[in-house]
Amino acid sequence: MATDPSGWGTLSQEREISNMVSKLDIEKESTANGNGKTDEEQSDTPSLADSSLLSKIFRKQLNTTSSDLEVQRKDPNNPLFSVKTFEALKLHPDLLRGVYDMGFNAPSKIQETALPMLLANPPQNMIAQSQSGTGKTAAFVLAMLSRVDTSKNYVQVVCLSPTYELAIQTGEVAARMSQHRKDIQLRFAVRGEEVPRDRKLTEHIVIGTPGKILDWGLKFKVFDIKKISVFVLDEADVMIATQGHQDQCIRIHKQLPNHCQMMFFSATYDQEVMSFAELIVPKPTIIRLKREQESLDNIRQYYVRCANQEAKYAAITNIYGGISIGQAIIFCQTRKTAMWLSGKMSQDGHSVGILSGELNVEQRIAVLDRFRASLEKVLITTNVLSRGIDIEQVTIVVNFDMPVDMNGKADCETYLHRIGRTGRFGKCGIAVNLIDSEQTMQICQDIEEHFGRKISKIDTDNPEEIENIQN
Repeated sequence: MATDPSGWGTLSQEREISNMVSKLDIEKESTANGNGKTDEEQSDTPSLADSSLLSKIFRKQLNTTSSDLEVQRKDPNNPLFSVKTFEALKLHPDLLRGVYDMGFNAPSKIQETALPMLLANPPQNMIAQSQSGTGKTAAFVLAMLSRVDTSKNYVQVVCLSPTYELAIQTGEVAARMSQHRKDIQLRFAVRGEEVPRDRKLTEHIVIGTPGKILDWGLKFKVFDIKKISVFVLDEADVMIATQGHQDQCIRIHKQLPNHCQMMFFSATYDQEVMSFAELIVPKPTIIRLKREQESLDNIRQYYVRCANQEAKYAAITNIYGGISIGQAIIFCQTRKTAMWLSGKMSQDGHSVGILSGELNVEQRIAVLDRFRASLEKVLITTNVLSRGIDIEQVTIVVNFDMPVDMNGKADCETYLHRIGRTGRFGKCGIAVNLIDSEQTMQICQDIEEHFGRKISKIDTDNPEEIENIQN
């Protein structure tokens, strides 16, 4: 692959990850908020951008899923078909080599459905949603690379990411996939990258953040937005959560030609994301994975009534001693509770790891690598780990504290993400909720009603009941 003046094309993925984690300070915290609570006492709320980055770095393999795809077509003339091999896509032979070199032997579910439409002529617009690790980045990167006309030395493809670190990740996928296409040139538009005012970009693909793309395209005019044929918006849910990015994206979008192909990718699919998508992507085909159904079908859910925090600990001890557990993840709402629980379990001889918001990315990866290597059997964490990380050996998730939103109401989405850390890869999992008040009982009931799934009561002082939850 041709390198740009910054030398980015020569960097390996490992070097880029090392560089980015040294620059990234996850979960910047204040010492107290208006209600007088210290950092340790406040809910440990994860940054969407940080969670997404951590998931991308940690991902070692595709997250295969048995769930169905839901496809909504706005254009009734738009055919729906899928492929089972990459050869069926009739890719450029050197791109196909790059795909196989990356370890993709056959298309994932999102790839086999999305790619035929993304590569079809005339170009089709798409909104696609699936959880991290299903291959959606590779899908749109392959589409980007396939659309390049190397006989034209100007920017043809723009891909927006919400942060520097996430742009690096997407760029690394593009670099690896195009390693045998020396004629395709890529360029970063991120902080630290500059272009002389009198120079026009000759690279075919620009991957960057909205502010830098806006400056280069509209303010300094180092490339012509009117010539863009493919526009990709990645990590849309993170983009929406990042102040100012929505407006920047819309300003860029308004300058794009009518024939430009729009691709919109997101890990979540709520109304806010969709409303934003409809501003960006006209007449899209919409693809999403039915994750909620799959997660809940594989997981048996229980609750335990406890008098106080000490009783919660006793319940965990009884569960841990009463059933065979591969590995367990215990979710706490605050760092203070997580540290207290970690101390108690360590004192009682349990091998535990702790993961919370004050750790940077490098430290979090170290904790997760130890857990994945089974050096610790229990991982105590806050909502920092509620999204995206899949470890096959996790057989039980415990909600030491029930997840609540800013108003103290049931946070059903976080609950789903939490318990979804078990029951992965088609296996059955167990979720246990510890209830210590009428308020948390109401939260449990609201979650039960929201998902339409029974959460059964168990008595952890009864060995037979504990044993039965595994049968």
